[in-house]
Amino acid sequence: MPAFLHHLSQLCHTHLERYRHRPFLRAAMAACALVAQADGRVTFRQRACVDRVMETLDSLKLFDPHEGVELFNEFVTALRQDSEIGHRLARAAVATEVAEDPEKARLLVRICLVMSERDGIIPPPQRHEIEALCHWLGLDAEVEHYLAKNHSR
Repeated sequence: MPAFLHHLSQLCHTHLERYRHRPFLRAAMAACALVAQADGRVTFRQRACVDRVMETLDSLKLFDPHEGVELFNEFVTALRQDSEIGHRLARAAVATEVAEDPEKARLLVRICLVMSERDGIIPPPQRHEIEALCHWLGLDAEVEHYLAKNHSR
């Protein structure tokens, strides 16, 4: 019986962790969709990066990568169908989780930077979307410094 209780306890802990991190998963996939769709197309490399993010970040490892990709695809579809409504939905998902947490906001922006970078350069439409996201989250100075220091304009 103790093994059963231990297993049950671990299962409950995993479900609680998933519940606790689900809003960040939604926020990350929404932000990635905003940036990926900024130039009107989502590349295979960007989709692969979403998978890597899901497999790398501790707070997202709890989820099946397909769940993250599905959320990403839902936000991309919303942006393609109606850009204005899609932006509102994505920003609402971001605001729900990171607007009041600068640490999570910075992590979210770093995820977007990694996803959008190609050969050390961030394409202008994606750079603009990241800068808009940073401004909206109150991270302008920090990210502008990072972009200016590590990426050519």
